[in-house]
Amino acid sequence: MATVGEIMSGNLLTVEPSAAIADVVTQMHEREVGAVLVVAGEHLVGIFTERDVLHAAAVGRLEGKVEDLMSRHPETIDATDTTGHAAAMMIHGGFRHLPVEEGGKLVGIISIRDLIRHELDDEIPRGA
Repeated sequence: MATVGEIMSGNLLTVEPSAAIADVVTQMHEREVGAVLVVAGEHLVGIFTERDVLHAAAVGRLEGKVEDLMSRHPETIDATDTTGHAAAMMIHGGFRHLPVEEGGKLVGIISIRDLIRHELDDEIPRGA
């Protein structure tokens, strides 16, 4: 079984907690990502996802700050953990993105899409 570090994305979109929601939504759209990691200095303090964008739009808070609607202190996974462990965490936690750490340092993010893509790549015969 593959490790999280083998399939995670290291191309992170990070923002400060005081970032404007509207600006962050624009960045998410431009980078085609479903989650932004919210950091204070080098410390992960939250995650802001597509679900948070939907909530912000529904309650008319697109002019607020990310810290107002982000999920605080998100669960993380270590880069050496298995993809199966990541999938179990996502299923049981009800979320689609997991920040990845290595030695306590933020190094990436893994999504449910990454996990599915990896599984499908393993299942589809080469040359098919």
